[in-house]
Amino acid sequence: MNTKMELSPKEQGIISIAALTAKGDLTSLKPTLNSGLESGLSINQIKEMLVHLYAYCGFPRSIRGLQTFMEVVNERKAKGINDVLGAEASPISEEQPKYERGKKVLGELTKVPQDGAMSGYSAFAPVIDTFLKEHLFADIFERDVLTYAERELVTISVISSIGGAEPMLRSHLNICLNVGLTPGQLNEFVGIIQSTVGEKEAKDALAVLNEVLKNLK
Repeated sequence: MNTKMELSPKEQGIISIAALTAKGDLTSLKPTLNSGLESGLSINQIKEMLVHLYAYCGFPRSIRGLQTFMEVVNERKAKGINDVLGAEASPISEEQPKYERGKKVLGELTKVPQDGAMSGYSAFAPVIDTFLKEHLFADIFERDVLTYAERELVTISVISSIGGAEPMLRSHLNICLNVGLTPGQLNEFVGIIQSTVGEKEAKDALAVLNEVLKNLK
């Protein structure tokens, strides 16, 4: 059996925490946050996940997730449980303009040069291209508390949970493969979405994943 095809307990925790936060299911989120800490995720890693996901499902869900996590951490401290705080984000070099740094990160994720003319929604509303490159891919993705693969697990979990964003899910599933996640791990991801969020969300995610895997050369 190829164990590389399996998601680690930490990765499973990332998916469940992100999915439940995106759904706003705080009742189920609380024990899942406890499980995430027990799987080895640090406090700072979970905080970073909950901050990251605001870019995909908004500040209200992110902040409610953080508030719930505060409760969990405080309750565990009161029981004498000392969880690992973990590393803070390293300082980011600002030698290059933020837009150029975001282009570089996006190019690394997609394996596609970002020097072409804008098209689609970016050409229709160029300011969104600026926000995506400068904020999402520079400000957020450059922070090293989470790896690219971990950030992508957060991202696809959120997108699958909120639904109705299949083109974005397709793009990020391709990025998942680019950053080292395997088809087997992504199929396991769908199973976690099914058990955590629901049958419909998992079915929709699986349809997009099957399409992505079919197009692999």
